[in-house]
Amino acid sequence: MWEQALMALQSFITWPSPLYLLLGATLGFVFGVIPGLGGTQALALLLPLTLTMSQEHAIITLIGVVGASTFGGSITAILLNTPGTSQNAATVFDGYPLAKQGKAGVALGAAATASLMGAVVGVIILTLILPFGRYIVLAFSYPEYVMIALMGLSVIAVVSQGSMWKALIAAGLGFIFAAVGNDPITGELRFTFGIDYLYDGIKMVPALIGLFAISEAFKLMLEKGTISKEKVPLGITGVWEGVGSVFKNFGVFFRSSIIGTIIGIIPGVGGTVANFIAYGQTVQTSKNKEMFGKGDIRGVIGPESANNAKDGGALVPTLIFGIPGSAETAVLLGALILHGIQPGPRIMLDHPTLILELIYALLAANIVVSTLGIFLAPQLTKLTKLPVMLIAPNILVVSLLGAYMTQFEHGDVVVALLFGLLGYIMYRFGFSRIPLVIALVLGGLLESNYHQTIKLFGVEGFFNRPLSLALFLVTILMLSFPLIKKFKKSPKDSGVGM
Repeated sequence: MWEQALMALQSFITWPSPLYLLLGATLGFVFGVIPGLGGTQALALLLPLTLTMSQEHAIITLIGVVGASTFGGSITAILLNTPGTSQNAATVFDGYPLAKQGKAGVALGAAATASLMGAVVGVIILTLILPFGRYIVLAFSYPEYVMIALMGLSVIAVVSQGSMWKALIAAGLGFIFAAVGNDPITGELRFTFGIDYLYDGIKMVPALIGLFAISEAFKLMLEKGTISKEKVPLGITGVWEGVGSVFKNFGVFFRSSIIGTIIGIIPGVGGTVANFIAYGQTVQTSKNKEMFGKGDIRGVIGPESANNAKDGGALVPTLIFGIPGSAETAVLLGALILHGIQPGPRIMLDHPTLILELIYALLAANIVVSTLGIFLAPQLTKLTKLPVMLIAPNILVVSLLGAYMTQFEHGDVVVALLFGLLGYIMYRFGFSRIPLVIALVLGGLLESNYHQTIKLFGVEGFFNRPLSLALFLVTILMLSFPLIKKFKKSPKDSGVGM
């Protein structure tokens, strides 16, 4: 194994392999920054071009895209309240408020470091479990998916600020939107109103672009001045403060990275779910929650650690079973097959050097893009000092273009505009958009797997499977954690009173 690792490393650092890695990482970074695009679109664009490359160079290029695109999306999420990809949706909750406070450099430094270190954790876990990862993948079935969805929905109770009734109303809207389209069991159409576009439901990317980017553009158009009302430090100092914050909050980083990797291993769940669950557990396990949603650096570290760690996890089912762990790995799976690499339990025996190079490339792509992000951060923060009347129209145009380019459908543009208007109305009347997004993301996952569980296992299927029961208990613990902490404090408080 050590000999194969050294051979793979020697091949990986031999020119022109680094050039192909840089090409893939750069393209992934650019596609990640542009709202509505991301690693999936970049991979689809590159795939035909890799057919003339060798196996090694093709895989290095494509995995470079996978490793770089997620962090690219965090840049616009922090600076412009516009998640570059759906996997950065939770980053806006605290990243953008920090930018408005003049701490964009701190947020970018924390995001870059958390992304890189999260990727390291994901790669280490991937390397350790590849030999027996099939047992982990097979442990998840419909009941476990339901419990994962419930765990994500519990975040609504954790992160909701202000009126709980408003949070529940927002979540209810999210569930209604998630129900649009085909019933996952019967196939009947729901809430489509005879519109062909809605047969497949409301697409996630245009909805997120509307809720966060376009609603923010509407809001900025009615304001004056700049995004940041505070003085923006343009040096590297703020960036290094953000880098250091990850080590100061190492527990947040490590827990979120583990969550991201585990969610990545579960086929079809993806980075968006990991992003929200990591954010929820970050809030839930924190002693002081007052600043979350208003500019807490932990709210950047948690989601960014998880959405990069999930790449390592997503490669486990992709390589061992040929089951994509995420949208990006679905395209990557096609590329592997086109280049004569058949995923399966024997892949580490049949192609050990190539798989090890793939792992090196994933790690190296994160190093390249995170380093680039750290050193470009002082210049990127200048965006927050531009006049809003200059930024807002550009956000609107780029957002609408990004919504259209996801699948080149005019309906996506209409959805983005309508959700932008809804997002602005929610902002004006004090409704949090977080519950709506969480319910929209998890509603379909919960509904389809709930019906499948009842049909195959019955209600007892949720509780007689060890992993499903463990996830249920973790969810209960998350919801009861504030009460436990309050109960522990009460004897001390009563003693002081005496």
